[in-house]
Amino acid sequence: MRVAVMAAGALGGYFGGRLAEAGHEVHFIARGAHGEAIARNGLKVESPVGDMLIKPAHVTDNPKKIGVVDVVLFAVKLWDTEKSGELCRPFLDKNTRVLSMLNGIDSVDRLTPILGDVVCAAPTRISAVISAPGVIAHNGTFANFRCGFLDGRDDARLKSLVDEMRSAKVEATFSTNIRKSLWEKFVFLVGVSGATAGTRSPMGPILADPDTRALFESLMRETEAVAVKSGVEIAGEAEKLIQVASGMGAHIKASMLEDLERGNRLELDWLQGKVVELGKKLGVPTPANEYVYKTLKLLRNGKPNKAAS
Repeated sequence: MRVAVMAAGALGGYFGGRLAEAGHEVHFIARGAHGEAIARNGLKVESPVGDMLIKPAHVTDNPKKIGVVDVVLFAVKLWDTEKSGELCRPFLDKNTRVLSMLNGIDSVDRLTPILGDVVCAAPTRISAVISAPGVIAHNGTFANFRCGFLDGRDDARLKSLVDEMRSAKVEATFSTNIRKSLWEKFVFLVGVSGATAGTRSPMGPILADPDTRALFESLMRETEAVAVKSGVEIAGEAEKLIQVASGMGAHIKASMLEDLERGNRLELDWLQGKVVELGKKLGVPTPANEYVYKTLKLLRNGKPNKAAS
């Protein structure tokens, strides 16, 4: 396959790296020190399930140099959705599939007017971070995603691409009920990101303390209630996900806390802020999410010298 990774952050770098390791033609879009390091030293991934070094790596900051691809791994920060979507136009023909791997629940709706009906949702499950320019640190042993179209349609082209990914030992699954999967991830992510960033702590101490555990569980239950009121059939999923969280490594923390610690911009408005927004619209109380949103609001644009990054 020809693959474009927009962009080669922790998420795109990991999954794009796995496909490149398997011999697929993968083009990474990266800029600044990270892009320069990949061009010079290759893309390095440090992972409990196997380290890898992609060298040489196809890397550029100009998507026009790549041309049409089979699949786009779309993995940018939520505030860059529309801008990065415009940059993806040169990758597309009618057979291309764009996998939106973003956090949140509205990225497909935001990308479709720009790129058309080739955009599908691909909620991921991974904990990873850029630990240094050109280096991705994969934390934990889980790394997978599901993908499908929000309207539930079958798609032979996407199925064939998923089969190729699985042959490359990338844990990917096609789904005709991806909206449910998208909300399941959203429930979990809102809880983990809100709890870890809100307390500045990894999951171990949060789950061990009754007060912070209650906050974590409330964040998830409120998000589920919003989903159910929106017509998504996930009643009871929050309780299952709370049990999943109980088995997580004590060191696990969300990327929102990683960004907070680095003084980077936060996805707060599209996570806890989105739950509060939808809760008000639908008449669902969301006090835990509102609390986390208010405590992090003044930090959501990062430090002044990083606000534009």
